[in-house]
Amino acid sequence: MTGRPGLPGRDDDPDRLYTVTRGRSRPPEHAFDLVTLIVSEQEPTPGMQSEHVRILQLCRNPTAVVEIAAELALPVSIVKILLGDLLEAHRITARHPRFAPTKARLPDLDTLKQVLHGLQQL
Repeated sequence: MTGRPGLPGRDDDPDRLYTVTRGRSRPPEHAFDLVTLIVSEQEPTPGMQSEHVRILQLCRNPTAVVEIAAELALPVSIVKILLGDLLEAHRITARHPRFAPTKARLPDLDTLKQVLHGLQQL
């Protein structure tokens, strides 16, 4: 025992984490960050690692890396390694908000004013 209380549902057992990542301790070069959105491109197949299956199920709709880690009750660093596996196998796509075109980020000020005016009229 380490003497520190564990979080409910969290499994940080080093042996399990080592097994889940097949001994890897670093995410791939194209490391994801916490807000990268992950989207499944394929359905799980028989024989896949259970964590990979769960990620593909969770990401049927765009899901942030941090949300995936929370749902799996795994450290983000471990989830990034698993996501790297799926990305290399073309089973997911990763989208980062910072790569969105600048004009697509926010509407112009006039549009926002018109929306606000319309809402006030309701």
